[in-house]
Amino acid sequence: MSNNQKKKLTPVQQEYQALEDKLETKRPIFTNCIKAFITGGIICLIGQAIQMFYIYYFDFTDQTAGNPTVGTLIFISMLLTGFGVYDRIAQFGGAGSAVPVTGFGNAVISAAIEHRTEGFVLGVGGNMFKLAGSVILFGVFSAFVIAMIKTILIQWGGL
Repeated sequence: MSNNQKKKLTPVQQEYQALEDKLETKRPIFTNCIKAFITGGIICLIGQAIQMFYIYYFDFTDQTAGNPTVGTLIFISMLLTGFGVYDRIAQFGGAGSAVPVTGFGNAVISAAIEHRTEGFVLGVGGNMFKLAGSVILFGVFSAFVIAMIKTILIQWGGL
């Protein structure tokens, strides 16, 4: 709390604020950053291994191996979420597990699991697409805009 805000508080509120500051649990920011870095790095390492698997065994190129790799990572994160393993990974790694695409898969399947008692259509489907729907919509709209820009540039100047 800034000094200007503290001046506006009554003496009792200032005393309470000081007590709260003293008793507040200090977060280990440096340790959390290291854990997030390691967790995200391991997820990316697994993704790289999966991509190399697709390139080596299925004759994908570097450019074409990306889509099945992302799909595989999302599928793995959904399976791990269903078995309750991804929650432990997320608890340890924090943002390191939420930022990669596996965090998206975890968020989608978590909403589906949480609302499964409401039925498949309204519970699972409706709540699963609360998050996924906006991501899919933004992706489709962005692809449309980029395709239009590319088409216009090709027609006018030739790229």
